[in-house]
Amino acid sequence: MQLKIMPKKKRLSAGRVPLILFLCQMISALEVPLDLVQPPTITQQSPKDYIIDPRENIVIQCEAKGKPPPSFSWTRNGTHFDIDKDPLVTMKPGSGTLIINIMSEGKAETYEGVYQCTARNERGAAISNNIVIRPSRSPLWTKEKLEPIILRSGQSLVLPCRPPVGLPPPIIFWMDNSFQRLPQSERVSQGLNGDLYFSNVLPEDTREDYICYARFNHTQTIQQKQPISVKVISVDELNDTIAANLSDTEFYSAKSSRERPPTFLTPEGNASNKEELRGNVLSLECIAEGLPTPVIYWIKEDGILPINRTFYKNFKKTLQIIHVSEADSGNYQCIAKNALGAIHHTISVTVKAAPYWIMAPQNLVLSPGEDGTLICRANGKPKPRISWLTNGVPVEIAPDDPSRKIDGDTIIFSNVQERSSAVYQCNASNEYGYLLANAFVNVLAEPPRILTTANTLYQVIANRPALLDCAFFGSPLPTIEWFKGAKGSALHEDIYVLHENGTLEIPVAQKDSTGTYTCVARNKLGMAKNEVHLEIKDPTRIIKQPEYAVVQRGSTVSFECKVKHDHTLIPTVIWLKDNSELPSDERLTIDKDQLVIADVSDDDSGTYTCVANTTLDNVSASAVLSVVDVPNPPFDLELTNPLDKSVQLSWTPGDDNNSPITKFIIEYEDTMHEAGLWHHHTEVSGTQTTAQLKLSPYVNYSFRVMAENSIGRSSPSEASEQYLTKAAEPDKNPTAVEGLGSEPDNLVITWKPLNGFESNGPGLQYKVSWRQKDGDDEWTSVVVANVSKYIVSGTPTFVPYLIKVQALNDVGFAPEPAVVMGHSGEDLPMVAPGNVRVTVVNSTLAEVHWDPVPLKSIRGHLQGYRIYYWKAQNSSKRKRRHIEKKILTFQGSKTHGMLPGLEPFSHYTLNVRVVNGKGEGPASSDQVFNTPEGVPSAPSSLKIVNPTLDSLTLEWDPPSHPNGILTEYTLKYQPINSTHELGPLVDLKIPANKTRWTLKNLNFSTRYKFYFYAQTSAGSGSQITEEAVTTVDEGKMAMASRQVDIATQGWFIGLMCAVALLILILLIVCFIRRNKGGKYPVKEKEDARADPEIQPMKEDDGTFGEYSDAEDHKPLKKGSRTPSDRTVKKEDSDDSLVDYGEGVNGQFNEDGSFIGQYSGKKEKEPAEGNESSEAPSPVNAMNSFV
Repeated sequence: MQLKIMPKKKRLSAGRVPLILFLCQMISALEVPLDLVQPPTITQQSPKDYIIDPRENIVIQCEAKGKPPPSFSWTRNGTHFDIDKDPLVTMKPGSGTLIINIMSEGKAETYEGVYQCTARNERGAAISNNIVIRPSRSPLWTKEKLEPIILRSGQSLVLPCRPPVGLPPPIIFWMDNSFQRLPQSERVSQGLNGDLYFSNVLPEDTREDYICYARFNHTQTIQQKQPISVKVISVDELNDTIAANLSDTEFYSAKSSRERPPTFLTPEGNASNKEELRGNVLSLECIAEGLPTPVIYWIKEDGILPINRTFYKNFKKTLQIIHVSEADSGNYQCIAKNALGAIHHTISVTVKAAPYWIMAPQNLVLSPGEDGTLICRANGKPKPRISWLTNGVPVEIAPDDPSRKIDGDTIIFSNVQERSSAVYQCNASNEYGYLLANAFVNVLAEPPRILTTANTLYQVIANRPALLDCAFFGSPLPTIEWFKGAKGSALHEDIYVLHENGTLEIPVAQKDSTGTYTCVARNKLGMAKNEVHLEIKDPTRIIKQPEYAVVQRGSTVSFECKVKHDHTLIPTVIWLKDNSELPSDERLTIDKDQLVIADVSDDDSGTYTCVANTTLDNVSASAVLSVVDVPNPPFDLELTNPLDKSVQLSWTPGDDNNSPITKFIIEYEDTMHEAGLWHHHTEVSGTQTTAQLKLSPYVNYSFRVMAENSIGRSSPSEASEQYLTKAAEPDKNPTAVEGLGSEPDNLVITWKPLNGFESNGPGLQYKVSWRQKDGDDEWTSVVVANVSKYIVSGTPTFVPYLIKVQALNDVGFAPEPAVVMGHSGEDLPMVAPGNVRVTVVNSTLAEVHWDPVPLKSIRGHLQGYRIYYWKAQNSSKRKRRHIEKKILTFQGSKTHGMLPGLEPFSHYTLNVRVVNGKGEGPASSDQVFNTPEGVPSAPSSLKIVNPTLDSLTLEWDPPSHPNGILTEYTLKYQPINSTHELGPLVDLKIPANKTRWTLKNLNFSTRYKFYFYAQTSAGSGSQITEEAVTTVDEGKMAMASRQVDIATQGWFIGLMCAVALLILILLIVCFIRRNKGGKYPVKEKEDARADPEIQPMKEDDGTFGEYSDAEDHKPLKKGSRTPSDRTVKKEDSDDSLVDYGEGVNGQFNEDGSFIGQYSGKKEKEPAEGNESSEAPSPVNAMNSFV
């Protein structure tokens, strides 16, 4: 009995009654300590039905406990068994177990019988069950002569086994002489009685070694029946002579081998009965014969078969229901059905029951003067009879006890005393068995004692139940209270459950449940207490679980498993595969939180589980690994249903390697015409394993199959057997038939020949036919060998012909071919285009017109008109090279065209010719035309030479393409100041016959940009640009190149002014100081303190500590100050003449011109430097001052 009060609050209520356990007098879980007086209790005994091995000693167990220790005695077959009189029988010391030594002498059969053990002490006697001892038996089969069985194909057959009766019953199975089990199926199967049933026999059932074996597991022996010979013959093999010579015993049956509806071989008739005991396995069997083989179905009348307890065995011929109960009684129907009919058989099942406990009597511990009861309730079918014994004697003849009253299945005790202690036996029996239970009544007066070890530490995971033990004993039965903490009040019912064995349950332990708990047991004789301790730990969790993986064979895969746990617990992480240990394989490595599998194979597929264990809990997470790959190639290719132009190919798919096959690709090889070359034939769905293939005649086929899945395509299968189709006439004609002449008087007929696969038979040839399209001539035909061309000679020039080419072989002709049109050979055109006219559109474009030539004069396919045109050259150029002619072709029948890309101001000549497939016709008369002037190209070059202080000289070459008569040159120029700003533009016209010009009165040290172009009457041409700088005296060039960088900068001028002012102030201070001469040291100190300007001076030599003459001539660093105009200059763009080639690194020609910097700057390039025409910087003056 358990008292459990569900929690209502998560806090203790001080006003509630403490949770105290008041147990009833029946204390089933209360164990009497062995140091206290108590009656015997049987702890171990042999089974009721004890089958022994006659080859080993007999051991009959009987163990018991009690205080004082019990003594043992035995009865055999209801009378006292005096073990002292039998030298083969001994009893184990301190035990009641008997050992009968039959291995040295004696027989097991001598000791068959019913044995019962009694354990006795001063408080009572306990008895064991009746133990029935029987030796196992494995008898041999009786000798018998078995005649061969001969029967027709299709008849039914039962081969009897009839094994010898053994103890326990043997296991039956059928094998042949090679100890191979005989195959069983819906047609052939073994019955529950061991017989072998054939619903119908086939010739393949013929054999001489049908052997029934009986295996006796208890003695580990196998007995064998004589082999049975069976011969099955077809009706066609029987003739009247053989049939007449067969006796009735030799011929098994005269039934017809024709198809027939089912009949039952077992059980017989339409109905039968079956009895089974509760708790056993109910086995129902129906085996039927018939042709074709019947199928068995099962139903339960007025009910359904229990889903979780119903199983079908022996190809559904056996129905099994496990753990059968009275509710499974009823009518079961088996139905045998084939194409010719159905029959059924009804089995009426009755479930009986040996006695089983409803409430077995429990030990009873009472204090003197207390009351109690023993209850013994059992059920069975039929209802069992209950009888009581006391100390092994029927209670009716046992000594009278005034404290005892028997009321059927209950014994009531009142005001017991110590003499009331005894062992009572309850026996419940019916015709199917009995139950025997011992229960003692022990009258004791004992103060409470707590049996649980003191200060036990319990560690529990948070949010799980915590069970704190308090095993106790006392008589009268103590009450139990629990307290938390040193001064805590009794625990109440809201969040705790107190079990009848004293255990305190905290259903959901939290962190605040940690602490010390005290269990207190009280009865009228005293009190006992015990402390236990509870710690709550954080649960172990897997925060990163392994994930499902699909990988290809040969790759590497890893599973991750990260664990979080209580810091006081040490977890161990192990990996399992399919719930077993990982295989020992160096490919599998565990590194920290990862399992890595390298070079994955098919065997690695499965479920991988990460298990994290601590001493208190464990968690796990699993992931499935699927290893995929391309399929294995199909196999067992077979050709069936061969026809002239089709065959059926079937195959067995290979392993799909965990990726479903999506399709099969079928290829063929023509070993006759293209051996070794495989061609695609067709594709079928991945669910098909057959394909009907269309074939061509006269091909020696071999086939192979490939499987494909999402990973890729398998290797090809082995080639199928070869299949040669019959020859037939060609079913198609050559393609790409054309008729074109190669000469003016022939017709060349060409075609694309059939390949060997398309020939459909031997002796492939072609019938070539032709006739003029516009004439009345009959077809002219010729048969040629397997070629691709035929030439017809003596034809008129360019005449249309009708042509056809038909295939034929030794079997016959292909269908009538299509007629195509061709032409005989072309010749050159005879007439030139007339009325050629030229219109000049502009200086680079002209339009040409002409009249078409008559079609008959073309003598071929008109391809278009071709214009030849060329530019006239002067006599000097004509001598140097051949005239270059240009060609433009205009397709089709066009009669005009444009001539682009002409040169302006040029003299051109052209003519026109008609073009056909043979070539060009005669040229038309030459036409002459002139193009007008155009604008010139840019001058070929522009150089600036002889730069001086105020002048620059320009030299140039005329345009390479003047495109007319030059009228003049235009020169524009403008200065560029230090900020890259352009000054005013000057425009200057120069005569066309000049190639040199000098500009004077320019500013010195100034950069100029020049724009120069030529002009014709058509306009101005493209310009060329250049930049140049006027120069200074060569002797000062190096100094200027160094100074110009900073001398023109405003910030530098300001800096120099500040330096000059500072020097002036320091000179004045120095002058004053020297005049004082040191006569007034106190005044000098005051002056020094008042005027900080004197601090940098060195008193010992009168010089300044921060100033040096040497510094005056050092150039300031670029970018060290921001210019006064607030414009930030790039560091590499300061005004240095070196950037323009005028510094110390510059090089000049003998005439003073600069080399390398004026080689023609492009206009789009930015001018480098910040040259200025301003006056020289004051730096020179400052240097002179210093």
